[in-house]
This record gives sequence, structure tokens and C-alpha cells, in this order.
Amino acid sequence: MAILGGWLRWNSEPQQLSLPLPRSQVGLDPWLCAAAAALLAWGLVMVASASVAQAQKLTSEPFYFFYRQLAFAAMGGIAAFAAFRVPMHVWERKSSLLAVGGLFLLLIVLIPGIGVKVNHARRWIDLEVIRIQASEPARLALILYLAGYIVRRQGRLQNTLMGLLVPFMPLLLAAVLLLLEPDFGATAILMAVAFIMLFLGGARLLHLMGLAAVGVAGLGLLAIAAPYRMQRLIGFRDPFADMENGGWQLANSLIAVGRGEWTGVGLGNSVQKLLYLPEMHTDFIFAILAEEFGLFGVMILIALFGLLVWRGFVVGAQAEALGERFKACLVYGLTAWLGLQSLINMAVNMGTLPTKGLTLPLLSYGGSSLITVLLLLALILRVDYENRLALERAARRKS
Repeated sequence: MAILGGWLRWNSEPQQLSLPLPRSQVGLDPWLCAAAAALLAWGLVMVASASVAQAQKLTSEPFYFFYRQLAFAAMGGIAAFAAFRVPMHVWERKSSLLAVGGLFLLLIVLIPGIGVKVNHARRWIDLEVIRIQASEPARLALILYLAGYIVRRQGRLQNTLMGLLVPFMPLLLAAVLLLLEPDFGATAILMAVAFIMLFLGGARLLHLMGLAAVGVAGLGLLAIAAPYRMQRLIGFRDPFADMENGGWQLANSLIAVGRGEWTGVGLGNSVQKLLYLPEMHTDFIFAILAEEFGLFGVMILIALFGLLVWRGFVVGAQAEALGERFKACLVYGLTAWLGLQSLINMAVNMGTLPTKGLTLPLLSYGGSSLITVLLLLALILRVDYENRLALERAARRKS
């Protein structure tokens, strides 16, 4: 973590951030909050626009998915507020217990009668009001666990191979359970974030490279072992060659992106959302956004995600400068998750990566995804809040 901390040192040194404010006015990072709020609001608008034809077909209510997404946003806001109220030392103390809960979720979702099977994948637990996608809260719990391990076993992690392998045991178990659903995309994101956290946590680069080589080889074998994954790997290179079958979704996604040109066709005027593009309001909502807002809209979207990720890393660097290693490691991991998933989703929509089944954070329709991302942001903001309190106390002592 010292590498990233040094890179962001100019924006994270305690002596450079004086906050002579009373406790009730410490505040939060305004740029991070503004970017998150803008993406959430834009996401609600895009769900309403992208899902109208599908909602009309399935329920005769054009804004059915929008109303549900609005309800999910309210639920996520309540959950995020509750999570924000919990001090970070409590999350650190309970991180192992949360990891056990996450693994339990991944296990029970595989049980017929509990886990709901949709499109040959058993990933959801139906609670009537909402379907929980087990991988979302489970990944959050496992990242909390990994941050706690890195802090507790810093010496072993930096000096021994076993210190690196031990935290991978629950992660490997989680990966196996995720692949049984199957959820290859969530597995790849979890492993990638774990490697980033361990690297920033001080693990030896040689050990990490060896483990990464084994992991990439394993994921590669799994990708080519399943016929449908192999078809995705082959089909995404030229979706128009087999448009009527495996290439249909990506081909229509590329058509939507191409139709947007520079400024888009206008909000609500997408043609591809009229039941041409499957999953237009979930995994492929970016394509509809690109069609309606064009390249300029896509650039604004990328800028908002970039701002969110940048400020997240700044919050992590501030925590590291204050000596709060758990907070720093956790924020680095959560921010990496947010940035990687956003990047991969957009790459899939534009045909530069095979289809992964990953949502676009804060924009795609889905209760589990939205609530989990709002919880993720609440934890980052909690760290930011505690950083500011620490800086304020330091400033008071100096004065």
C-alpha cells in the first residue's frame, strides 16, 4: 500500500488537511458524494428509459422496473445509512464472521428450492420482496475479511508464501461456489480485487505473480471447458458472423453504440431497447445509454466513474497516512471492485471482452447490485468521515 500511498501523498498528508470545524460539521468528500449521486440519478433515468418496452410486454406497466429500482434505491439508502453509522473498528472486528456469512450465502443458493434458477444459472435467493444475488453481499463480506487478514498478519504476508496462501483458502472456496452457480464474472472480479489488495498490502511480487499465473491458467481452463463459455470467447470476436444465434446480443449492443454517434438519438429514443437487445436494462444498459446520449454522454459517464474511483483511492491514501491500515486496505479493495466492474461492463458492451454477466454499478437494474454498491459507498464514506474526525482532532491539539 505504500506505493499507492506515496503516489497520492500530495492529497493525503494530515498536515495539509486542516479541518477547524466542530464535530457536527466535519462533512464528507463532496466530489465523491456528487459523483455517486449523479450516477444513481442517471441510473434511475436510464432504467426507466431502457426497460419501458420490456416492462410493457411483461406487465403492461411501462415503468414497472423503474418503480422497483426506485424502491431498491430507497432500501439501499436505508441500509447504507445504517452501515455508515457503524464505526470501522466494528467492521474490522466482525470481518471474519461476515466472511462466514458470505460463504454460507454462496452455499445455500446452490440448494434447489432455496436458490432460484434463471437462464441455467442458480444465483438468487427469492425473498418475495427482492431476489438476493448471493455473490453481491458475499463478495463485500470477503473483501472485509481480506482487509482484516492483511492487517492482522502483515508480517507473515510480506515474508512467507504461506502467509499469502492462507487468505486464499476462503477465497478459493468462494470461487468454487461461484463457479457452481455458475458466475464466472463475479469470480474473476473477486480474484482480481484480492490480488490488488494483497499487492498493496505488501505481499511479495514474486509470490503474487506465481499465484496469479496459476489462477489465470485455472480460469482459462474453466473458460474453455464449458461449451457456452467457449462460444462466448469465439463469438465476441465477430458477433455479426453468427448474429442469429450466439452473436445476437453483442451485435445489437454494437448497433446501439454505433447509432449513438457523437450526441446520441436523444433520451427515450433508442430503437435497440424495443426488444432487439436482450438484458437492455441490466447488463447491457450501457449500450442503451450510448445510443441515447452518444459519445459525449459516454465520456461524461466515464468521467463520473473516474472521479468516483479517484476520490476513493484518495480516501484510502488519507487513511494510510493516518496509520489506519484496515481502513486503507478496505477502501482500496472496494474502490478497485467498483472501478474494475464498471470498466469490464463497458468493455463487454463494446465487444472488447466476452460477455460476463456483470452489471454496471449504480446504473443497471437489480436490487442486490444496487444495494451492495450503496453499502460499498457507505463504507468508503465512513472511512472518509473518520479520517476527517482524526484530522480535526490533530488540528485542535496543535492549536
